[in-house]
Amino acid sequence: MPRNEPTIEILIPNWNGRQLLQDCLDSLHRQTVDDFAVTVIDNGSTDGSVAFLAANYPQVRCIALPENRGFSAAVNAGIEQAAAPWILLLNNDMEVEADCLAALQQAIGRDSGYDFFALKMMNFHQRSYVDGAGDGILRGGAGYRLGTMEVDGPPYDRDRDVFGACAGAALYRRDLFDRVGLFDGDFFAYLEDVDLNLRARRLGCRCRFLAGARVYHIGSATSGSKFNPLTIRLSTRNSVNVLVKNYPPSLLLRYLPVIAIYQLAWFSFCVKKRLLRPYLQGAVAACRCFSAMRAKRSAPAGPKIAVTEFDAILRRGERDAVESIMARRRAEGKGNGLLQLYCRLFLR
Repeated sequence: MPRNEPTIEILIPNWNGRQLLQDCLDSLHRQTVDDFAVTVIDNGSTDGSVAFLAANYPQVRCIALPENRGFSAAVNAGIEQAAAPWILLLNNDMEVEADCLAALQQAIGRDSGYDFFALKMMNFHQRSYVDGAGDGILRGGAGYRLGTMEVDGPPYDRDRDVFGACAGAALYRRDLFDRVGLFDGDFFAYLEDVDLNLRARRLGCRCRFLAGARVYHIGSATSGSKFNPLTIRLSTRNSVNVLVKNYPPSLLLRYLPVIAIYQLAWFSFCVKKRLLRPYLQGAVAACRCFSAMRAKRSAPAGPKIAVTEFDAILRRGERDAVESIMARRRAEGKGNGLLQLYCRLFLR
């Protein structure tokens, strides 16, 4: 499957995902090109994942961590040991289309002005539906996978510039991490890619969505469900972390209304889902992280784009996200009155 000096090294974090790895790795074996290597970073699994890899996929390198250190620490361990000039992050609950790696290699040669790429994530069980076509941003403290739960078609059938990439299926220049830094291990999991997107865009990095690079994503296979106490607690904490860490003080003040709207909506959602307790735990954890996140605000070092340009990028990223949300709601027969009002007030 791999070559000795590949162009792309694929990093797959794994925690008790033995039942998922076979489909993922077999789909990589079926690729139409072979200029890549595969590394699985195991997060202290207790289900025999490491032994399963050694017995069935000896060509796959395995980095075995002694305990579950979270998504960020796992992929960082892989990045630090990777030698290839490009790094592809994949979740273990992915099936990769046979020509996906070929599409990525074409993009590497064709789109030299970009620093990272978002793959086209499709719903594993309903394959006419998009699971993510690059990431937008919600300035109140979250990212949004464009196209989520929308039927495939325009505008997701063509390559285009996007705010950022979901780290579940993203291709990065290796030297991007030298410039921007690794994923923040303090996030553990959830929104760590939003943080990386913000840091990268502040340094002038660019991201492009590749419509021809398809993967099929099960989703929430490791955590068990999309919304549970763990995801709510970490998402609540990390939504505040990304704001404190990445917004210049002037933008933090300017965005206070949209931050308040998003955080109130998230609180209401958690109450509706009867997950108030993990929400409060996450809010308390965010308070404890405040000083550490504020201390990281000046990182990464290097020339940053002007605050006005950063503001414009964030607004475009949020406009893409809101338009995608409204398109999904229209398809479901729901109204968009409040979102339209939000656009008129805050996205002009």
